[in-house]
Amino acid sequence: MLKRTHLTRELKTGEATISGWVNVVRDLGNVKFLIVRDSTGIAQVTIKKGVVDEVILKIAESLNPWDVIAIQGEVVERKNAPQGREIIPSKIEILSKAETPLPIDVSGKIDSNLDTRLDWRVLDLRRPETAAIFKIQAKMVEGIEECLRRDGYLQVFTPCLMGSASESGAEVFPVVYFDREAFLRQDPQLHRQLLIIAGFDKVFDLGPNWRAEPSHTPRHLCEHRACAVEFGFMNDETDMMRVEESVLIAALQKIKEECKDELDLLGKEISIPKTPFPELQFPKIYDVLKEFGKNVEFGEDYDRESEVILWKYVKEKFGSDFFFVNRFPFKVKPFYVMRIDEEPQWARSVDLIYKGLELSSGGQREHRYDKIVEQMREKEMTIEVMDWFTKFFKYGAPPHGGFCLGIERFIMQLLDISNVREAALFPRAPERLLP
Repeated sequence: MLKRTHLTRELKTGEATISGWVNVVRDLGNVKFLIVRDSTGIAQVTIKKGVVDEVILKIAESLNPWDVIAIQGEVVERKNAPQGREIIPSKIEILSKAETPLPIDVSGKIDSNLDTRLDWRVLDLRRPETAAIFKIQAKMVEGIEECLRRDGYLQVFTPCLMGSASESGAEVFPVVYFDREAFLRQDPQLHRQLLIIAGFDKVFDLGPNWRAEPSHTPRHLCEHRACAVEFGFMNDETDMMRVEESVLIAALQKIKEECKDELDLLGKEISIPKTPFPELQFPKIYDVLKEFGKNVEFGEDYDRESEVILWKYVKEKFGSDFFFVNRFPFKVKPFYVMRIDEEPQWARSVDLIYKGLELSSGGQREHRYDKIVEQMREKEMTIEVMDWFTKFFKYGAPPHGGFCLGIERFIMQLLDISNVREAALFPRAPERLLP
């Protein structure tokens, strides 16, 4: 087997061996052109009768799109070729033949509906536009990690299997764990909090979360990835907002600087938002919504339509696509959030909205043991069930908080993708568990 020496993006004049998929075969009689694609781009292979060996001509005649091949040859300057270079082959080796035609068109000339594309996801990912989404996603995560590590955060790995549901049992996936029942986590937050009590100060966790919601909307996945951040010794929830802003700015800058080709391919531009992001608080949010004809009962949570209304309001007033919503009604939030002592109806709970869609939730957690127990009783929770978590708050817990940022949703909104499943390599939804 020919050993690859260069990726297509690395080609310079001289000897080289590349490997990849035959993307296009063009036959002009005495000359055949092969466009070969690998993970970095494309290269032109020119096969001219009388210039190359007859064996190479015969191999070229047998090639179909998406055959996997290796080509050894001389890289020469060619003005009209990709990157201004082409390969004159001295050897071609067929590594794998592809059945023709493919079950879906990956050239972009024929549209397939999303379900069909996801059925054939591996082939769909051969489309440069589809692959670009995940190259951008990777740089987003890289930018987040660089920012957090630079600011002293320690990457940790918290359990995906839980012995009890952290929030609502109706939204968790039960799994068989030897002779008892366990649950796939909804969010690694509780273990992050325990790490702060352990003395780690600043941590982040990148990994999957699961929600057993039978949702068929373009915004929901049953399995999604998130960056979860937690830190101690905060003054209040505004500290968390500043941290989240810095993480998002770092991610956007990374994408803007290192994904120019992918952004151009998708026709997108990245603008870096000004900080601090605008902040809207309850109960004033009810007045804003009322101005737009949306009536939400005082003390209640808002709905999906309200998120869009608030975004339009912020966009018009502040010129920002990002904004925070703070001080949610406590009754709609989990037991572990911190209430405002002087106004206990409201919680130090924060959502980040981007282009009318929630990207993250977070805020300040309650660190006082007596308050946690009181709030659990108010939520009619069994104290013993959560003792594995709450008991550690008896032994010195600093003020702390954090957030959990959805990776797929961020990419969906950033690139104006209509369905979050396109931002997941192999999405998991109520009706989809394969491939």
